[in-house]
Amino acid sequence: MARWVALLRGVNVNGITIRSAELAALFRELGYEDVRTVLASGNVVFTADGDAATVTGAVEQALRDRFGYDAWIVLVPHGRLAAIVDDFPFPSGPDRHDYVVFGSAAPALDALLVDLIVDESTERVARGDGVVYWSCPKGSSTDTAFAKRAAAARFKRTTTTRNTNTLRKLL
Repeated sequence: MARWVALLRGVNVNGITIRSAELAALFRELGYEDVRTVLASGNVVFTADGDAATVTGAVEQALRDRFGYDAWIVLVPHGRLAAIVDDFPFPSGPDRHDYVVFGSAAPALDALLVDLIVDESTERVARGDGVVYWSCPKGSSTDTAFAKRAAAARFKRTTTTRNTNTLRKLL
């Protein structure tokens, strides 16, 4: 059995409301063990048999069936998460938000950065191993150049963003 982190996109926004207890129950019904939800933004840590594609497919279908929305997740091996957080390349500070953008496919992450021009005095963006790292001033996480790019509809099904503080809670 492998330990996984499922990062759901678009949960508890835009009319898609899933309570943590219902989400955890769904994962248990799928036969997964050691299920733990973190915050109310679609983060589930669990243990499951099967490879990433099998687990992803089962979770996405179960979410669609149970909650009636076009669900998709990014599945991350739990053991990789600490390295992802540890590899955050920018200095942190009390006036900044530090984020990691996860993708279900490398081309989607690469597309986030194609021809992107950012004001490095405001925000910083860097490609990591299977992720994109992003740091911006508090209060600007929706209006920077990268924020606008990441919010584009074409990335809706392939990327999801988490604050590094949230990621630490998943460890």
